[in-house]
Amino acid sequence: METGRVGFKERDVADLLELYGVTDPQVVASMLELASQANAQDWWAKFGDVLPDWFEPYLGLEAAASLIRTFDLQFVNGLFQTEGYARSVASIGLRGAGAAEVDRLVGVRVRRQELLTSARAPRVWSVIDEAALRRTVGGAEVMRGQLRHLAELARLPNITLQVVPFNIGGHDAAGGAFTVLRFAEPDVPDVVYIEQLTGAMYLEKRSDVDHYLDVSNRLGATSLDPAASLRFFGQVLREL
Repeated sequence: METGRVGFKERDVADLLELYGVTDPQVVASMLELASQANAQDWWAKFGDVLPDWFEPYLGLEAAASLIRTFDLQFVNGLFQTEGYARSVASIGLRGAGAAEVDRLVGVRVRRQELLTSARAPRVWSVIDEAALRRTVGGAEVMRGQLRHLAELARLPNITLQVVPFNIGGHDAAGGAFTVLRFAEPDVPDVVYIEQLTGAMYLEKRSDVDHYLDVSNRLGATSLDPAASLRFFGQVLREL
């Protein structure tokens, strides 16, 4: 159990608590509940046939995060994509894939979004480059639906959306999209997630995380504020 080769059975935990003299009913119940949760299968396990190995750890981090900060350059973030938009993105990334595989990948994306309105919904602060809003992924009608969806999400109390407009010129995050995840537990370090075409990077070194947090802060300061960003969604929608 200590080396992680086998899971914690509730009976084993109960026996260990008894051995160590832990008798407080609340503590015992709490530890048994933790053991039960640890053995529960994550919802994304049933999609293992279509999910790359390097992405599954991210789903666990995302589900556990208390704060998610993102910057997106080419596409709208996966947490905010409509089904039609997600299907178009999946079709681009998996050219030649069958309809069933695309359907399952879209299912993962839609399932992820339940996090935004769950009882343990994280605070999400997302900065979107104007390029992602101007690129008509899936055609004009799909993009119109996506822009309306962004406007609806922007009104949720736990979500902050900001747009980086073209007219500010270059910016610090022009190199690509990234996500910073923070957790409620003080001893769990922040993680930076950077997705690539055939893999992903998970950065935990404090200097790396601080650099991306600094970039996030500067992006937030130079982007349109949330109210102006909401108006910008409407402007792009009208132009479509």
